[in-house]
Amino acid sequence: MTTLPIDNHVVIPEYLLAVDAGVKTGLALFSRPDKLIWYRSHNMGSVNGLRKAAYNLIHSIENLTCIAVEGGGPVAVAWIKEAGKQNIKIISTDAGEWRKQLLFPREYRNSTTAKRNAIILSGSIIENSEAPSWNSPTHDAAEAILIGYWACKSVGWINKLNLINR
Repeated sequence: MTTLPIDNHVVIPEYLLAVDAGVKTGLALFSRPDKLIWYRSHNMGSVNGLRKAAYNLIHSIENLTCIAVEGGGPVAVAWIKEAGKQNIKIISTDAGEWRKQLLFPREYRNSTTAKRNAIILSGSIIENSEAPSWNSPTHDAAEAILIGYWACKSVGWINKLNLINR
């Protein structure tokens, strides 16, 4: 990730990593203000595998300034702890918090409905991005995309959540 010259000033890009924490983890990387760079899902195999992956990924993203983590317990702590060691801003959330701002109540009335709608709605963000999109994201990656988009507003990078087409 490189610096960008603008009017004889060097602009250093900032990045936000969104994590749908679990042994099967959804990930989405955004650049400021709200551009999706990539998204993916990984089965980490175990909490120990997740800790190693969190360390490696956090250390591999230059100019990572924020991590938004949905989840709790040891799977979320792995991300939060490593981000804290690197002085990266941490947003800890749960599905109920971000879903209320991005989905209609009928779209998250149960887990299955919420996950299906996350896949559908993440498509709008993918279409407006530079992220490679060879296929539809898994529900883990789709939720990470929505968490990241919501977090871009939460940290003040954007004022409105207007990339989701309805």
